[in-house]
Amino acid sequence: MIDISILLQIIWTGLAASTYAVLFAVAFSLVLKVVKVWNFAQAGIMALSFYVMYAVHSKLGVPLLPSVGVGLVATIAANVFMDRYGLQTLRNRNSPSLTFFIFTLVVSEFLAYLLAMIFGTEPVALTQSIMSGVNIVHGIVISNWDIQAVCLTLVVLLALYGFIHHTRDGQFMAAVADNPELSRFYGIHVKRAYVITFVIAGILVTAGMYLFGTRASMIPNTPLQMMLFAVIATLLGGMGRIFGAALAAVGLSLIQGLSIFVIPSQWQGLILYVFLFITILFFPQGVSMHHIQQLLRRTKKP
Repeated sequence: MIDISILLQIIWTGLAASTYAVLFAVAFSLVLKVVKVWNFAQAGIMALSFYVMYAVHSKLGVPLLPSVGVGLVATIAANVFMDRYGLQTLRNRNSPSLTFFIFTLVVSEFLAYLLAMIFGTEPVALTQSIMSGVNIVHGIVISNWDIQAVCLTLVVLLALYGFIHHTRDGQFMAAVADNPELSRFYGIHVKRAYVITFVIAGILVTAGMYLFGTRASMIPNTPLQMMLFAVIATLLGGMGRIFGAALAAVGLSLIQGLSIFVIPSQWQGLILYVFLFITILFFPQGVSMHHIQQLLRRTKKP
């Protein structure tokens, strides 16, 4: 029989650990929704964001928060540069979608190899110690990092929701996501919407890498592994449903954590591939409330 305190601890730990994964999934889903690009360059941008923060903080001795600010500027600049001089060039040529995919993948690999040449392949973290103070709440261990991660993620997501639904640029982004050509006809600056999208993605990526880098160490190709999680969450949440990707990321993290009861921890990565195959084959449009209701009806039948 499963100890309820252990179960609650695993659920809380999985929820806290999902925070940076949620931010990465939302960033990937947002670019896919508005720009219509499977932006695998995000993995390279994630690595760039981390190592800029790491270099400024650890190598130059700048305090952590200003270092995060520098990392944010570098991340946004890299995103906008890639869109302006890479993706826009491909758009002007009316390149096929496969070309966009290959381009973003090449950018990601290039940045990973470049950062490995500069910083090496030894694991590093943003702080000298990734240990955090803990609090015991009704038998559940809640670290200070957990509280920071959950609060920061909620604030960022709420700000994004408010921006999309209650600002002029957010509404323009939604219009461009639906139909860029029609948006141009109505006088909406499509290129501006793309730039704003990549700026927001840069903010999400930087926040996520800050959380990850203060909890664990990484090497330049670590973000490539985390990108798989973001892609699966985007597919499960449904392409075009940004906050659906966030919920899917939380669900995947909890499932991974709870899977320790049935499979050894070293095989938990296999679960992501299982979900990827299932989603592509049976839920190509994502998992909606309709699918969940159908599943509940089937389970209730004798």
